[in-house]
Amino acid sequence: MIELPTFADMGLPGLAPGTEAVIGLCILAAIAWLGNFIAKHVILRALIARVLPQDGPSPRKVVAYLANIVPTVIVAYGVGAVPHLAPQIASVIANVANGVTILVIAMAISAGLSFINALYERKPQAASRPIKGYIQVLKIVVYSGAAILIVAVLIEQSPLLLLSGLGAMAAVVLLVFKDTILSLVASVQLTSNDLLRVGDWIEMPQAGADGDVIDIALHTVKVQNFDKTIVSIPTHRLISESYKNWRGMSEAGGRRIKRAIFIDQNSIGFLADEDAAGLKRFALIADYLEDKQREIGQWNADLGDAGREAVNARRVTNVGTFRAYVIAYLRAHPRISPAMTLMVRQLEPGPKGLPLEIYCFTDTTAWLEYERIQSDIFDHLLAILPEFGLRIFQQPSGLDLRELTTGS
Repeated sequence: MIELPTFADMGLPGLAPGTEAVIGLCILAAIAWLGNFIAKHVILRALIARVLPQDGPSPRKVVAYLANIVPTVIVAYGVGAVPHLAPQIASVIANVANGVTILVIAMAISAGLSFINALYERKPQAASRPIKGYIQVLKIVVYSGAAILIVAVLIEQSPLLLLSGLGAMAAVVLLVFKDTILSLVASVQLTSNDLLRVGDWIEMPQAGADGDVIDIALHTVKVQNFDKTIVSIPTHRLISESYKNWRGMSEAGGRRIKRAIFIDQNSIGFLADEDAAGLKRFALIADYLEDKQREIGQWNADLGDAGREAVNARRVTNVGTFRAYVIAYLRAHPRISPAMTLMVRQLEPGPKGLPLEIYCFTDTTAWLEYERIQSDIFDHLLAILPEFGLRIFQQPSGLDLRELTTGS
């Protein structure tokens, strides 16, 4: 072991051994500080200015952590040269310095993994196949290995001795890291099966989530709701519980309109000839009425004398004509997708009237534009409904009851 010359060896007045040891430790600390200063403020700055990229992800943190190794190595190898320092104290200081070196290396590796993830997130496929969960697993492995090595260095024992004792602690480890293991398996399934991506709109009522996925990590998935609140969902719940992903709607390019108009059943009836003639002024259903009247006329003619009786003859209904008008109107609408399902159907009549359901898809998935298109369609249909002799069903309000009472 190399020892620094004592004050007596240099021809200086002798000092107490303890004082010389303290002064030697101060000198060693000063050398370590100087080495750290040179590494960070000279070498590191030159490296950042000339080699490392200035824009975008950069491994600066990795290099900065590695620069911290310089003082710990100086202390670990220089403490043995401090004069009159007890071997036990020198051993403890060297072990602590070596442990700090291992920790710094682990932090540098962790920063390197974060740098790799930042580079990957710049690629187009990063949104569909994020690797953040895998990066976090690797960080756990790195820090776990570093913890074992640090303990081994501090107690001056082989790491294999510590690893052999982990077998007895397997049950405890599984219990402690249960959520991590579940999250790891869930993260792998979500990524490999492409079940979830950053940017997906998901609904999970049991977790209070209804919004866009903004982050997919090992333990949690963050969802920003439309009211700007953020919900954190444990990753494993997205495998064990059900949720709705609206990505298919976004990729299809059209958003569904599925809403019913409730028609007062007392207003449903047959169209008289003059009513049908009046509705022919609607260009959208003029051909429909012509074809329908020709078809019905032929049907009634085939019945002979029975076809002349109203109870036996077929006639055009106002609700059927309105349904044909709605179909023609939607097909002619420039913002309704012609490539997707379009239909207008009657649902089961009930106490609220006859539901006439409109089922179609807009040509956009943008929320504001979708709501505008849907509102414009129903504004028009509700306003034009009386032209067909139909009324909207509406439960009586207090004003209606008061008018009835006043009228009586």
